[in-house]
Amino acid sequence: MSQPSAKKNRAFLKWAGGKYSLVESINKLLPPGDKLIEPFVGAGSVFLNSNYDKYLLNDINQDLINLYQVVKRRPKTFIADARQLFTPLQNNADAFYALRREFNLSTDTYTRSLLFLYLNRHGYNGLCRYNGSGQFNVPFGKYKKPYFPEAELEFFAEKAKRATFTCQPFQNSFRRARKGQVMYCDPPYLPLTVSANFTSYASGGFSFTEQGILAQKAEQAAFKRGIPVLISNHDTEHARLFYKRAELTELMVHRYISQNGSTRNKVAELLAYYPANPIT
Repeated sequence: MSQPSAKKNRAFLKWAGGKYSLVESINKLLPPGDKLIEPFVGAGSVFLNSNYDKYLLNDINQDLINLYQVVKRRPKTFIADARQLFTPLQNNADAFYALRREFNLSTDTYTRSLLFLYLNRHGYNGLCRYNGSGQFNVPFGKYKKPYFPEAELEFFAEKAKRATFTCQPFQNSFRRARKGQVMYCDPPYLPLTVSANFTSYASGGFSFTEQGILAQKAEQAAFKRGIPVLISNHDTEHARLFYKRAELTELMVHRYISQNGSTRNKVAELLAYYPANPIT
């Protein structure tokens, strides 16, 4: 079992599908190890609320990993510069779209890291979305006073001293895993229903085929190489088929699932655990 931090720590980014509300359930299932490997780190709630000596944190989003590397290397400079973007003058549609345009045109990693945080906190619902040309296209969020996450950035920067950040396909994280380490996978979730907009879902780069590959990689890591793996996903018929060789924990999680976000409903989720014991 992973030993969580005494105080629950929030991520400095808003993130769809973030695991802040589930960290207790996840920590109950994560075993001890030398290192925690996350192939889909997202906002990093499990990283921030677990206690391993080392971390390998991966994500396919280059802007996200770039931001994390900047915060790790230059936390004080980054916080001072980012704070200047969180003013009433920058919190209007004209300023937002001008800064979004600057982000999309910039090739400077430091500039993009600052603007990525700004867009995350000022954009609609904290979404992270790109168009077919790779342009960030989330609209203005119209928040009265976007929160500047200074304390969360400071905590992240301090804990990031234990972490290595990579931007690679998730399969590479499995290749880098060794016995004595632990893996937690939070992939893009399976659609709740067959009628869900699967085209849109798959265009994000994670198809049914890749869901199956992830489950196969987890089985191989745990049952052949002795590396325990925990995966979270929606509780669907497909998920139960993919994770048929795992130990399943069922959860009901509050999520905004209506289009206008005015109602919260409980959605069934699964934690699929592959223990480091070969199946004979």
